[in-house]
Amino acid sequence: MRKLFFLIPILLISLYGCGLYSFTGASIQGKTINIHTLENRARNVVPTLSPTLTSKVRNRILSQTGLSPVNTTTADYDITGVITTYEVTVTALQGNQSATQNRLTISVAITFKNRLDEKADFTQTFTRFADFPASSTLQSQESRLIESIGNELADDIFNKAFVNW
Repeated sequence: MRKLFFLIPILLISLYGCGLYSFTGASIQGKTINIHTLENRARNVVPTLSPTLTSKVRNRILSQTGLSPVNTTTADYDITGVITTYEVTVTALQGNQSATQNRLTISVAITFKNRLDEKADFTQTFTRFADFPASSTLQSQESRLIESIGNELADDIFNKAFVNW
């Protein structure tokens, strides 16, 4: 009888772990997703920005959800978006008013449609930035910055769509 007393909690924990739990915290009920290419409408157009950000969002969602990508209007989830900002600003000045730090900012306006639960639909702009030394040119830092910012934006979009943090 004593063994059964210890075995029941272990069995319950094991069964509970087999439910809808996800390591990402994502609640996924659909099977398909249509992730459209992000259109670049920023004033400063970088030719690689749209495919890079689209790929990051797509890879993040597909790797964490198990959804199947489709190119139809009947997908359970649909993501469209527009890159609205790609700009460099000065963030730090030295005593003689010369720049010491620059910031690259990227914003993406995303529309998420959940055909299984319309209350989960949203339209939101996500913005991230990364700083780099003013002694470096944007061109020398650009791919590293886009990589870093793209990962953060993909995480933000995934979390809003499927984790709802």
